[in-house]
Amino acid sequence: MPLVSDSAVTQARSRLGAEPLKWLFEKCAAAWAEQHRAYGTYRGLQLLAMDGTTLRLADSPANRLHFGAQGYAEGAVSSYPQLRAVTLCALETQLVLGARFGPYATSEMTFAKEMLPEIPQHSLTIIDAGYYSAAVLAGLQQMGGERHFLIPAKANSRWRLLEGDEDDGLVEMTVSPQARAANPALPATWHARVFRYVLPNGRTKVFLTSLLDHRAVPARELGECYALRWRIETSYRELKQTMLGMEMSLRSHSVEGTEQEVWGALIAYNLIRQEMALAAREAGCEPTDISFVLAFQTIQNELLWATPNMAQGRIPEMLQRIRGRLVQLLKVQRPGRTFDRVVKAKPQRYPQRRIRKTT
Repeated sequence: MPLVSDSAVTQARSRLGAEPLKWLFEKCAAAWAEQHRAYGTYRGLQLLAMDGTTLRLADSPANRLHFGAQGYAEGAVSSYPQLRAVTLCALETQLVLGARFGPYATSEMTFAKEMLPEIPQHSLTIIDAGYYSAAVLAGLQQMGGERHFLIPAKANSRWRLLEGDEDDGLVEMTVSPQARAANPALPATWHARVFRYVLPNGRTKVFLTSLLDHRAVPARELGECYALRWRIETSYRELKQTMLGMEMSLRSHSVEGTEQEVWGALIAYNLIRQEMALAAREAGCEPTDISFVLAFQTIQNELLWATPNMAQGRIPEMLQRIRGRLVQLLKVQRPGRTFDRVVKAKPQRYPQRRIRKTT
């Protein structure tokens, strides 16, 4: 005879709310990041990336009212509410160190600005070109503590060359009056290093960085660091496709339940990444050498077999057994396989449903 009713878990989640899950995520992320800080540093700097994504939510009146949805032409909106999120990711372990999310109408730039205080000292953050602004880049420089950035320059970027040339030189940029009005603490001008780098596909890309010494930090090495930025994209794929099982949307119909579900998914994702990092340390390999998909399936199956009344003293034994199996999941790398970044449209059997905005 069951000890609790079927609705007991749902009722308990409602009583718990989202804040305890947010607190747990932040505390665990900080502790685990410190454990693995030595992984893959570049010249003593921890390699990070910051980027954004979206999640589709359950189509409830509460979610649609709070989070909103993507708009289309002729006043139509997406058939599912969506939230927008920005995360900070450690590239060598792919742990998520910080996250901000909210209504779809909130820009990624807003969340990125909020995330700046969470960027640790002695780090190099590879930032998406969409965050190109004095508020983010000069703001990060103002924080000090060896917090550096690397970002692709936009085609319409303007600067004044101070030293060298645009293949590798020092430039000065002016902060717009609008940016200074929004944040009076920003300086009137700020300095950065500009350089050109030839990508593996033969195209040339222009970058900006706060690592100004071209002798101590060669452009070639920074270009190779930028290639690691793609790992934050794979972290989104692993979270949304592998862990959430390609579900059309999250399950919760309330705003607080949705927020709780997102924090819970991030905690679960980091738990898997933590175990992969510990297994890699014991095996003497890199955490990214282990397949996330197979690690997720291995941990999931092991926990399903663990009975609820398993003695607590056997938990370390179970964890050691899991890590031993994770080491056996090393990915086989095939050299010479490079592909351009493209998106292949998924075939749809039926036309998409779009909802008209109500006035």
